[in-house]
Amino acid sequence: MPFSKMSIMTKVKICGLTEPNSLTAAIEAGADFVGLVFYAPSPRHVEVEVAKYLASFIPDNVGIVGLFVNPDDDYLTRVLQDVPLTMIQLHGDETPARVTEIKEKFKLPVMKAIPIANADDLKNVATYEAVADWLLFDAKGEALPGGNGKAFDWSILKEYQGSNPWMLAGGVTPDNIEDALKITTPDALDVSSGVESAKGVKDSDKIRSFIFAVKQA
Repeated sequence: MPFSKMSIMTKVKICGLTEPNSLTAAIEAGADFVGLVFYAPSPRHVEVEVAKYLASFIPDNVGIVGLFVNPDDDYLTRVLQDVPLTMIQLHGDETPARVTEIKEKFKLPVMKAIPIANADDLKNVATYEAVADWLLFDAKGEALPGGNGKAFDWSILKEYQGSNPWMLAGGVTPDNIEDALKITTPDALDVSSGVESAKGVKDSDKIRSFIFAVKQA
């Protein structure tokens, strides 16, 4: 579900949803994308059967993004047979060639996550811009590749003018949205742990507050 760089309002993606109540809260509050995590080590991992059930609640105007970490074709095929994803998010160390391969085989837009710790991490962005539909800039993970609630220095992206639509992730919460959007100009903000009451447990009130704050910023 790609959007033009000419979009006026910052979009919102609520990632790591695992049950209907928080999913419904995200949809009703106006989320543009919802994210389902297909990575077993994550506390937000969902089995294919659960993802299929959750997808039945999602209207056509909300993008369904599946997060994968170095997935093989068999696993992608299994998920896509049952879950109507509108975008594949690659959050591992997939090469540009692998991004291209997945796009061509599965005929869906692909978003590639770029882990950021310092300005040097932007050196290879152009190689991913050439093959991905979206980019997502996230803090470099420690135990997990994402969803750690850790922010990086957003000023690294202050002058970023890529050719692709992109999302900002990593440590974004309802309290620092205004700062994030003063420093950077992403097409969308992606949040997971920033709207949780405990690790892997989404808080519907925080979801609503986050989306409202983005729409008002």
